[in-house]
Amino acid sequence: MNELALSRRSENLKTRSNGKLVIVAGSLAFCLCLPVIALVFIAFGGDFESFSHIATTVMPTATRTTFLLLFGVGLFTAVIGTVTAWLVAFYEFPMRSSVQWMLMLPLAVPTYISAYAFVEFLSYTGELQTLVRALGGYNSPRDYWFPDFRSLGGTIVVMGLVLFPYVYLSVRTMFQFQGSNALDSARVLGAARWRLFSTIILPLVRPAIILGVTLALMETLNDIGAVEHMGTQTLTFSIFSVWLNQNDLAGAAQIALFLLIIVIALIAIERMSRGERKFHETKATSSKPRIIRKNLRGSSKYLALLVCIMPVILGFGVPVYVLGKYALTDFTSGYSPQLVEAFFTSVTLGVVAAIIAVGVGLFLTYALRITNLPILNKMVRMASSGYAVPGTLIALGVFLPLATFDNQLDGIMRSVFGISSGLLLTGSGAALIFAYVVRFMAMAEGSLSNGFNKVSPNIDMAARCLGRTRRQVLKTILLPIMRPAIIGAGLLVFVEVIKELSATIMLRPFGVNTLSTHVYDFASQTRIEEAAIGCLLIIAAGAVPVILLLQVGER
Repeated sequence: MNELALSRRSENLKTRSNGKLVIVAGSLAFCLCLPVIALVFIAFGGDFESFSHIATTVMPTATRTTFLLLFGVGLFTAVIGTVTAWLVAFYEFPMRSSVQWMLMLPLAVPTYISAYAFVEFLSYTGELQTLVRALGGYNSPRDYWFPDFRSLGGTIVVMGLVLFPYVYLSVRTMFQFQGSNALDSARVLGAARWRLFSTIILPLVRPAIILGVTLALMETLNDIGAVEHMGTQTLTFSIFSVWLNQNDLAGAAQIALFLLIIVIALIAIERMSRGERKFHETKATSSKPRIIRKNLRGSSKYLALLVCIMPVILGFGVPVYVLGKYALTDFTSGYSPQLVEAFFTSVTLGVVAAIIAVGVGLFLTYALRITNLPILNKMVRMASSGYAVPGTLIALGVFLPLATFDNQLDGIMRSVFGISSGLLLTGSGAALIFAYVVRFMAMAEGSLSNGFNKVSPNIDMAARCLGRTRRQVLKTILLPIMRPAIIGAGLLVFVEVIKELSATIMLRPFGVNTLSTHVYDFASQTRIEEAAIGCLLIIAAGAVPVILLLQVGER
């Protein structure tokens, strides 16, 4: 009887403990969803007259441009990413082993930096037009025709060249997972090479292509620096312009809500494209997929090398060359106390945001590991969906509730104590850090969740049977095992904070610059040479997660 009572008491204590854990975890998840909720309230809080004006003057052109940009970038990245992944996976040609990791390098270049570099490279004084004049004997731009790169087509090329690795990595991973059994069977049945590609390979990797394209389109929607520099008016840039230039917060939120619908539609399309499709290998080969590469001969092997190396040269080589040339020839103008201050500001914000994101992500994933409740799982998924939302939208959603809190607190402090608290959150950088945490929680949570999944729950149960509490199990057993996942999660968040421009430019306190805004300020004044060192620092930071992805892929 006593044992039964003790057992019931233990179950009650466990239920209470789990209940408190779920409440705290749910509250954290709700806070991370707050910007999107606030965005809806801001949008519907605006007057109809303002919305009608924006809907007739701003949105038609911006919407048409946005959809054309999405279509162009989607097609560009799908073609380049799929073809390069196919060549690298199934054919042997010179430098294949080096090219397969070099194709990831363009991902280290932010879209806005790529735009700055290409405009300089293709300008009248740039290398390409200089070569055209030298070869043709021309003396002025009136003597020859050269396309205007600062256009919608140029924007598609700039973004496609740095975003195609999303498709390449996704498709190449699918090839590695599937092996080549299906292709071998089709070859035995006499299928030609083009028929193999069109009837076997494309249907096989369609979900991977759509996944990679969706990620590329998310980055396209998030961009604000490249589209402004290229003169392309998208919905994202319209939000920025309506809010800051026209001082219409509600109007900006209404455009943002429409953009959010597009984001949700992209996610829904990606998930529907997967459907119930499953591709299985036989048991004998599923543990170790087998790919037999065909040796290309003659001109074919050099053509394959050219097809694979050109996206790397254009997407990574051109920006690094242009910026490196400016940095070396005019180092004194690029290096300044403002650059040093921006660097340390970026590092500080990145470290703080990474610590908070990893801490919150660790709490949420551990709570999910303990309770395994479906409702908590859905809340954690919602809290980790910020990466799918453009930084401009998150900035809007963060600004209103925190600005309201600042104003109310300042009113109370003035009436009660006769002093002003000022902009405690929006003026100190706290709002910016919160936006970073919301935006990049998916990276922290995903890395930590994968780490926990690799640790058997039996370890937890064995430690509990030996008298350890949950806190002791986490502190002495799980955290040491999870150290690589924790470091990786923090590093990914840190690097993304360094690169982020959209949310930073809208929420940064007055007079505060990060590396991205430092570069943006000079680029907006067409002083790219003075921003070259800052651009190279951002590219170097962007190369870190690329190297991590490559190491994970090799393992």
